[in-house]
Amino acid sequence: MIPRYSRPEMVAIWSPETKFKIWYEIEAHACEAMANIGVIPRENADAVWKAKDVEFDVARIDEIEAVTKHDVIAFLTHLAEHVGSEEARFVHQGMTSSDVLDTCLNVQLVRSADILIKDMEALLAALKKRALEHKDTVRVGRSHGIHAEPTTMGLTFARFYAEMDRNMARLKLAREEIATGAISGAVGTFANIDPAIEEHVCAELGLSPEPISTQVIPRDRHAMFFATLGVIASSIENVATEIRHMQRTEVLEGAEFFSMGQKGSSAMPHKKNPVLTENLTGLARLVRSAVIPAMENVALWHERDISHSSVERAIGPDCCVTLDFALARLTGVVDKMLVFPENMLDNMNKFPGLVMSQRVLLALTQAGVSREDAYSMVQRNALKVWEERLDFRELLLADAEVVAALGTDGVEEKFNMDYHTKHVDTIFKRVFDA
Repeated sequence: MIPRYSRPEMVAIWSPETKFKIWYEIEAHACEAMANIGVIPRENADAVWKAKDVEFDVARIDEIEAVTKHDVIAFLTHLAEHVGSEEARFVHQGMTSSDVLDTCLNVQLVRSADILIKDMEALLAALKKRALEHKDTVRVGRSHGIHAEPTTMGLTFARFYAEMDRNMARLKLAREEIATGAISGAVGTFANIDPAIEEHVCAELGLSPEPISTQVIPRDRHAMFFATLGVIASSIENVATEIRHMQRTEVLEGAEFFSMGQKGSSAMPHKKNPVLTENLTGLARLVRSAVIPAMENVALWHERDISHSSVERAIGPDCCVTLDFALARLTGVVDKMLVFPENMLDNMNKFPGLVMSQRVLLALTQAGVSREDAYSMVQRNALKVWEERLDFRELLLADAEVVAALGTDGVEEKFNMDYHTKHVDTIFKRVFDA
């Protein structure tokens, strides 16, 4: 989590100040609930709420922790400095540190998910806009990096939209899954605290009570959350990789926007490098790197150990901040991306007519030629296009066996580009009307 790849709103969620504010709210709501059922005096609960506008001193908490070697105790000590030791004597009653730590972490993850959902909405809008704009912009499709058959630039954007739309559904489910809290005390049995306290605290924080916690909230929830972020990161890389390919000099079908005054290389003034999408590829790796540690956190000893704690202190802020930045960057790239339809047609025609080979193959089989013979007839002409850059249609028209099977008009008809785009509207309806 470095400033270069951070945005303020997400960073604020993971700041020490925000964390301690959430800790305070957990403790204050717990005191309020205990007063409601008569476990502690009402005046003590009210006294805790007098600190609601306090800016907790991070440096002071760190100073206390240097002695106590325990972050929650250090915070509670600092809270008592504001509230008064007598007034604060019922704070944290019947609770354990994980009640505060885990519930706070999940509040932070829920708030982060809300920002990421807004990010996804913006990205989806940008992808949809470009898909509709280039619905009929023909370009060559590629498999294994090699020319395959015609498609459209709009379909490229549409498939990225559909992928991100699935990711949106995954993210909303991950948010729902992580939105639980636990105020169940040591080993989660509620022996020293009434379950009503947990219900009250969770309701106030927008969480659901964890159905069964131990001394921690089960980490399969967190594994699912970070795995979802990893999938989204992979989809970001998927889009970025396509744009990087399109910007290659010998392809140049699309490119990142290059602003006035921007420099591409310290050595070569002519360079326009796809630096943003290359950066996104790297950021995706960073987010994905948290997935395995998050899954390894699921297996804890008995009712609790802290092997997960150090991991989550790092991957929680790092993944959420990085993915927030990456989604916003990708949205900007898509929104401003340059598209070059003329180059798309030039690329398709580098091997004239070759992309129609399957259509000719199918026509020959439908005309009664065996598939093996039809494949041989088409391939022998296609290879000449590869090797000599001849025109595929002219070669077929000069091939007596092909003309005998299809006729001259039959060959000519197989080179109608509209054949490959006739179902674009159907695909768009599936994607955008769903």
